[in-house]
Amino acid sequence: MLLGACGTSPKPSTPAAVAPAQKASPAQRPLDAAAAYHFMMGYQAELAQDTDRALKEYQAALKTDPTSQSVKARLAGLYFSLGDMSNALRFAEEASEGMGQDTTSLIQMAGIFSGAGQGDRAIALLNKAIEQDPATADAYFAKGLLLLNLKRIPEAEDAMRAGLERAPDSAIGHYHFGRVLLEASKQEEAMASFERSIVVNPSFEPGYLALVSVYESRQERDRAITVLKKYLQTINPQNRDIRHHLIRLYVESKDYNGAMTELDAILADDPSDLDAQLRVALIYGEQKEYPKAIDRLQQILKVRPAELKIRDYLGYLYEESKDTKKAIETYTFNVQLEPTFVDGHIHLGVLYYRLKQFPEAIEHLNRAIALNPKQPESHIVLGLTYLQKEQYEKSAEAFEEGIKNNPKSADLHFNLGTAYDKLNRFDDVVRSMEAAIKLDPHHADALNYLGYSYAERGVKIDQAISLTKQAVALKPENGYYVDSLGWAFFKSGLLSEALTEIKRAVALVGDDPVIYEHLGDIYAKQQKFHDAREAWLHALELDPANTKLMDRFREQGMSDPVSEDRIQQAKRRVSGQIQHQSQ
Repeated sequence: MLLGACGTSPKPSTPAAVAPAQKASPAQRPLDAAAAYHFMMGYQAELAQDTDRALKEYQAALKTDPTSQSVKARLAGLYFSLGDMSNALRFAEEASEGMGQDTTSLIQMAGIFSGAGQGDRAIALLNKAIEQDPATADAYFAKGLLLLNLKRIPEAEDAMRAGLERAPDSAIGHYHFGRVLLEASKQEEAMASFERSIVVNPSFEPGYLALVSVYESRQERDRAITVLKKYLQTINPQNRDIRHHLIRLYVESKDYNGAMTELDAILADDPSDLDAQLRVALIYGEQKEYPKAIDRLQQILKVRPAELKIRDYLGYLYEESKDTKKAIETYTFNVQLEPTFVDGHIHLGVLYYRLKQFPEAIEHLNRAIALNPKQPESHIVLGLTYLQKEQYEKSAEAFEEGIKNNPKSADLHFNLGTAYDKLNRFDDVVRSMEAAIKLDPHHADALNYLGYSYAERGVKIDQAISLTKQAVALKPENGYYVDSLGWAFFKSGLLSEALTEIKRAVALVGDDPVIYEHLGDIYAKQQKFHDAREAWLHALELDPANTKLMDRFREQGMSDPVSEDRIQQAKRRVSGQIQHQSQ
């Protein structure tokens, strides 16, 4: 709602606007007959939006009467609307010289100077307009807006107040005063000013939207919703932009019923509104009513079969509803329809990675990288795919290539560190994790990984405790982070603190062989051998292939764990799972 400086010109470009838009009007000063004729012809051409003819007519009028300020003002406005700043400024300067200009022309010329970045010259013209007609509010409002753009906020406030003293029922004045007050960090006063703009003109849409914007910034969505509903109910129920804004707020508030009510109103007026139908599908997706969402999208795709984004979302819904086959079919259709559709290749790569169909994953991820190497996710999943294949060198190369294209991706640095760990390059692990933390000090995974790595190696134990504490503070319900902290305490000799944290990790995670092994280690260190034996046996039940733990079990004189029935059962269970997977 910046006010156009040159409202007299057809379709003017927007400057750092300072003046209310005015309708084109004939010359104020009488011209001779020829000049008057050309002026009126130019004016008619403006109304018809025939800019070229208007310029020719005004030039002809100026040739007949070279001193006419009104003709020069029209020319300045037209040139400004065309983006010809050189001629706009030349004619604006000439139109502003001397005396006799009307207030509207002075405001319009100020707008041109403002648009050209000549704020001081614009203010001088506005002061001249105020001096010439101190009772007219428009010049004060224009000056206030210009001062707002120049960040001279106290002066802008003074100008706006002066304008409102002269026009207390100006909705647009109260609206712009509210904008100034917001810039001055006077939010409550600003809201009062926006509300006043609606009181003096109940149909003044910018006032409603300004109030809504403030409420949204304060996370007061309910109040924003109330304002929009009032507008729709009392002013214009057919305003689709307002209704869509209301729907967005309902969705952000998780009030899907409210959103659906508004969408039903839109579709009642126009059942063929595909955008509204898409919103309905998105809401069904948010509510996890996948069959309904899928049905809506399929209906839309009958009308828009080439809409890649819609079909892409359909593939996601199939994934969420565990229909992997249809998800793959949908994503594949997209990349066949448009082979350069990066999102389709990424989604196929990720899906094949999850299904452990690694050759297909690698194929699509490489295509995605070729199409858009600046997308970190493709590099990350490609590197993870090679990790799963135990091709650690290739994994590191994939992450390194990703970092070349995305040096500020903390996730890429973190994952590169995990690949280096598999390659026993501990110094590089530290370097990568530190890089991730530097890029994102709240990267909980990197904090935990580096802290646990130090603890596991028995080095920099104070740092290990500090790092894992930070990770736990960021995600206190992550049992694996809690286990890392407990293990760091254990390595520092703080056994009581270690036991507390490891027990909490067990409660959070449940059956995890590493955590139960840690629990047994703590009990053994405390010489609570019965508790240690139980914890270690449970760890071996979960992972009967842990030969190192079996050796320690024997070394502690706890008999041979292989002879335990529970361990025999665990081995048979694991063997059965392997046979099943191989079939």
